[in-house]
Amino acid sequence: MEKPKHHLFVCASFRTKGEPKGVCHKSTIDLLPYIDEEILDRNLDVLVTSTGCLKQCENGPVMVVYPEGWWFGKIDSEDAVDAVLDGLEEGRPAEEYLL
Repeated sequence: MEKPKHHLFVCASFRTKGEPKGVCHKSTIDLLPYIDEEILDRNLDVLVTSTGCLKQCENGPVMVVYPEGWWFGKIDSEDAVDAVLDGLEEGRPAEEYLL
């Protein structure tokens, strides 16, 4: 597998004891399939990884894009995901969600 252009980390709120908690888990569990479908439909070179807690609960749900280092908060809808992915396509962060 070649190194992807972007790596999208999606907080899933899993804690060290294995128990999902927090606002991220409640939203991202339903959004992950949508994110995957949109990446394929848009033909983006993005690897998606669901993560443990990113310690940004007050801003959750949280997504992080590397190598850019963009942190996004309040990604709780398909519209928010679309804004982040639109920004990736255009080479700029989705300012309205940027932390």
